[in-house]
Amino acid sequence: MTGRTDLNVAVLGAGMIGIDLASRIGRSASLKCGLVVGRDDQSLGLRRAAELGWATTAGGIDALVDAPRPFDIVFDATNALSHAEHWARLEPLGTTLIDLTPSRVGHMVAPTVNVADALQCGNVNLISCGGQASIPILHALTRQYEPDYIEVVTTAASPSVGRATRLNLDEYIATTQEAVRTFTGVCDVKAIVNLSPARPPAVFRVAMSLLVPGATLEPVRALVDAAAEEVRAYTPGYRVTACAVTDERVFVAVEVTASGDRIPRYAGNLDIINSAAVLIAEQYAAGREPVSAAKELT
Repeated sequence: MTGRTDLNVAVLGAGMIGIDLASRIGRSASLKCGLVVGRDDQSLGLRRAAELGWATTAGGIDALVDAPRPFDIVFDATNALSHAEHWARLEPLGTTLIDLTPSRVGHMVAPTVNVADALQCGNVNLISCGGQASIPILHALTRQYEPDYIEVVTTAASPSVGRATRLNLDEYIATTQEAVRTFTGVCDVKAIVNLSPARPPAVFRVAMSLLVPGATLEPVRALVDAAAEEVRAYTPGYRVTACAVTDERVFVAVEVTASGDRIPRYAGNLDIINSAAVLIAEQYAAGREPVSAAKELT
C-alpha cells in the first residue's frame, strides 16, 4: 500500500527549533503533529505548544517509546550527545528519525543534492544550518571545478542560538567540515562559527571561500545562481549577497531571512534547517505507508 499521507509525527525538543517545526507541520497537508516532547513541564516551549493546541508531554524519549502507536517520523531537535540514544530506542519501532542535531549518527542529507537518499534511510542527519546553507553551492561548484581548499564561515545572531546548539559547537564544526568533504570531495576544509551579539540582531549569513585554479566569474556565478534558485524552492529567504573571483580565489556569501511564524526574521539558521526537515518528511509522506497504520494491520 503506497501513496498514503497524513503521517503521524512528533517533535522531540521544545526549544525555538521545535516550536517552529510544530508550527510548520501544522500547516502541512501531509503531516500531523501528534506530540511535542520536552523534559520540563514548566518550560516556555511546552507551555507555548500547549497554548497553540498541540498535545505535549515532558516525558522525553520515554514518552515516544511508550506511546500507544509508534510515530511515523520523529524530528530530533535536542542535542547531538543525546541523539544516539534516541535512535537506538526508536529504530526497533520502525520510526524514521530526522535529526536536526550535528550528531553524525545518520545519513547526511542536503535536499537539493541527495534528497533521494533520505527516502531510503531510517535516520536522516541534516548536518547543520551552515551545512544546509553552503553545501548546495559548494556541491554545484565542485561538479565543475577542483578546489584546493574550502572555508565556510557561519555567522548567526546570538539570540537565535539555543542552549543545545551552544553545547554542541564542537560537534557543529566537526559535522559541517565532514559534510563539506563528503559532498565536494575536497580534503582541506575548515568551518568556523561566529555568534554575533550585534543589536539589532544580524541576519544569518554564511560566507564561502575557495581556492579554485582556473575559475572565472561568469561560469561561477551561473553555477551559484542555479544552486540558490533550487534552495529557494523550499527556503524563500535564501539569497546570494556576494559572488566574486579574484586570483583563483572564489568568494560566495549567502543570507537567509526567516519566513516561519514562530521565529524572528533574523533566525535564518533555524529557518533553513527546519524547511529542509519538513520537505524531507513530506517526501516520505508522498510515497510511504505510515508505520502506525501498518502496525495496526499486524
